[in-house]
Amino acid sequence: MEFLHNLDVSLTSETMFRIVRSAIILLFGIPITFLLSRWLKKLLGKKFTPQQSMLLQKVVTYSASFIMLIMILNEFQFKLSTLLGAAGIIGIALGFASQTSVSNVISGLFLIAEKSFQVNDIITVGSTTGVVLSIDVLSVKLRTFDNRYIRIPNETLIKTEVINVTRFPIRRVDVNIGVAYKEDVTQVRQVLMDIAKKNPLCLDDPEPLIIFSGFGNSSIDFLFLVWAVKDDWLKLKNTIMEDVKKRFDQEGIEIPFPHLSLYSGSVTQPIPIQIIKEDKNETSLDVEN
Repeated sequence: MEFLHNLDVSLTSETMFRIVRSAIILLFGIPITFLLSRWLKKLLGKKFTPQQSMLLQKVVTYSASFIMLIMILNEFQFKLSTLLGAAGIIGIALGFASQTSVSNVISGLFLIAEKSFQVNDIITVGSTTGVVLSIDVLSVKLRTFDNRYIRIPNETLIKTEVINVTRFPIRRVDVNIGVAYKEDVTQVRQVLMDIAKKNPLCLDDPEPLIIFSGFGNSSIDFLFLVWAVKDDWLKLKNTIMEDVKKRFDQEGIEIPFPHLSLYSGSVTQPIPIQIIKEDKNETSLDVEN
């Protein structure tokens, strides 16, 4: 009985030592992993893209966590072969039960390899536009311009048209402009080119372009195309339209509103209309036949 008692005390002491050693592994391992992850993020941020830095940071974090788990299991004398066998069986069962998740994982690998967009890019998916926060294993996280958080599954991105708004360093601003039929087309072109030349956000290369797009119901329509650095695109879109309005007012160029003409069957003679004011509150129309 004394032998069994001593054996029990010995086992209890050994178990306590294993628990203490496991606690020490966690106590030192977690802060070291956290500090190493932050240090790598700062170091790699100067040489790699934000997405590559984020991926390497996650690889380091997951690897360190896996090593700590193996060390703790080793302290309690778990057999790795048995653990891997059980994990394999569970993995197969989960694989059949979670085909959507597996599809998202594979799609995420394709997105990372293809590099259609990266962290901090602005993309449009369907009716959603936002800044890419992260490209993770299962989904892509976006922040919209009205500060909403949106998660899009990777499988959806593989199957859907994705527009990368900020992929290239410059973007074009398209401005539709209509002027009255009485205006001189040559003068309008000259004024628009001068507006583009004087706007500091408008690039000279590619040079601005003015396209005569057609004859509208109430106006001669032009398409005014100017280029800007992608970071100045929205600012140029606003300022160029303000410049057009102010300059057209100075030059006396009319921006028309829709007009409606009534005819009595003749191609030249409109229906004569006289406005007869009867009192302060009522106004009548007298149509002469």
